Amino acid sequence: MKKTLMPILNRLQALACGLALVATGALAAYPDKPIHIVLPFPAGAAADTAMRVIATQLTEQLKQPVIIDNKPGAPGFQSVASAPADGYTLILGAGSHIVTEPMIKTRLAYQPERDLTPVGMVLTNTPVFTATPSLGVKSLGDLLSLLKRKPDELNYSSGGVGSPNHLAMEAFQQATGTRLVNIPYKGGAPSVNDLVAGHVQVGINAIPSVIQYIQVGKLQPLAVAAPRRHASLPQVPTFTELGVSGLDYEIWYGLFAPAKTPKALVLQINKALQTSLADPGVVRQLKAQGAEPSPGSPEALAGYIRRDTEKWRQVIRNSGIRPE
Repeated sequence: MKKTLMPILNRLQALACGLALVATGALAAYPDKPIHIVLPFPAGAAADTAMRVIATQLTEQLKQPVIIDNKPGAPGFQSVASAPADGYTLILGAGSHIVTEPMIKTRLAYQPERDLTPVGMVLTNTPVFTATPSLGVKSLGDLLSLLKRKPDELNYSSGGVGSPNHLAMEAFQQATGTRLVNIPYKGGAPSVNDLVAGHVQVGINAIPSVIQYIQVGKLQPLAVAAPRRHASLPQVPTFTELGVSGLDYEIWYGLFAPAKTPKALVLQINKALQTSLADPGVVRQLKAQGAEPSPGSPEALAGYIRRDTEKWRQVIRNSGIRPE
């Protein structure tokens, strides 16, 4: 029996070695064709603008074209989830896509934990709380006084139920004991547009989305949701400085690959990503947009997801938002 089994075992061992060599060779050759990064955002969005800066540097690092494909919303994630796990199709996911939407949308067409694997954090944005100048408030204290007198009378804009600015405003109401009315839009851009136009009174958005309006006086900044003041808006105090605790958070974006992408390949892409994010030209351009490059390991991104999951699950539970 042993003599019969030995040739079979030898052939299996040779096959395993051969497969390992093929896999090693494939990794060594990566990349040998263009790489596509899917953006679940429309062209011109803040994350789109930032990722195009990074993609230029990634092209230099990987020696192959890095192409940006705009596929807004769930279709973008579906396309990556069904793509081969070979490192040639990636996606830039926001915290809302990865953490909060799966909590709220029970029939979501993708499941991040099942369909994606973290490659690395890309950038973070600090949220800033703003009001339309026609409201006549100059500070957070002014707004809080107004909200105490007029509960449920002021509106805020959000990118939809479960969006970062919706949940941030829910957290604000829980922290301050105030009540506002959510006006949900289909995406962040139209919600900002109506805030600037004065159709809603207040909103909280990533600095890159609103800084140009703050600079020309079309929005009045009241507070930033960060542990310290932001370099692009040094005159704007933090919520903590103003006596409102528990509102420090970041809007983040991470790079993800399809599930089952080999670990060695993930690390190879991560190395190119970290090098790109450390490039002085990339850092300068991102900071000019109000974004912060945030290089890190796949494990660090996974840890970010775990922490955000705990934080926003509590906010959602306290707000009474029901899964759709």
